[in-house]
Amino acid sequence: MSGHSKWSNIKRKKEKTDVEKAKIFTKIGRELAVAVKEGGSADPAINSKLRDCIIKARENNVPNDNINRIIKKAASSSNNETFERVIYEGYGPGGVAVIVSCLTDNRNRTAGDLRHYFDKCGGNLGEPGCVSYLFKKKGIILLDKPESMEEEAFLSDIFESESEDYKREDENTYRIITAPEQFENVKKYLLNKGHIIGSAELEMTPISCVNIEKEKLDQLKKLFDLLYDDDDVQDIYNNCSNFNAEF
Repeated sequence: MSGHSKWSNIKRKKEKTDVEKAKIFTKIGRELAVAVKEGGSADPAINSKLRDCIIKARENNVPNDNINRIIKKAASSSNNETFERVIYEGYGPGGVAVIVSCLTDNRNRTAGDLRHYFDKCGGNLGEPGCVSYLFKKKGIILLDKPESMEEEAFLSDIFESESEDYKREDENTYRIITAPEQFENVKKYLLNKGHIIGSAELEMTPISCVNIEKEKLDQLKKLFDLLYDDDDVQDIYNNCSNFNAEF
């Protein structure tokens, strides 16, 4: 849903400064480390979470040496770093529903920082469940159509993959939408058909959306910038229908 995509996706499309690259590397590094522990293996061939994180890392130009070093460190028995997944919910300016996914080693610090960001930008951090009912979890796979492949054959592979829907992002990129329980099966099917997956993640997609005025949009962008600049924040989801049109 290009009008309501994660702020991290928007940021990736922008020109990256060295500082921006460093932040991306830090965030993806945490995802790689957690994927090793959650998936129980440092082998991407049997750990699908780790495989998806490696794809994401390469999409964001993280050097292979960095990827391998992070995976090796996470798999080491002497590694004492512990990050946990925590979801925060709240309302941004204009009543926009916001879900923030974090990887943190200190819940109190992260909650305090996020509350400060929301308050500063005219929003408020809420209790668990206050906005999640406005979203559904979906598998989102980005796929590029090979230039040598006819569109009819390409779409046929999508239809036969048990995906729910697809949307054309640009001339060659398609966004494949799946039910969470079919996410892995769809990925496996497309890979077996020889397709190269650009990214594959489970995301929170909005059920209903709101449209807000320009002043509130500016405040919302400020909030997302503050959130994204926080190393603990991994992904941000929202239900503002006109955000991407402005930024």
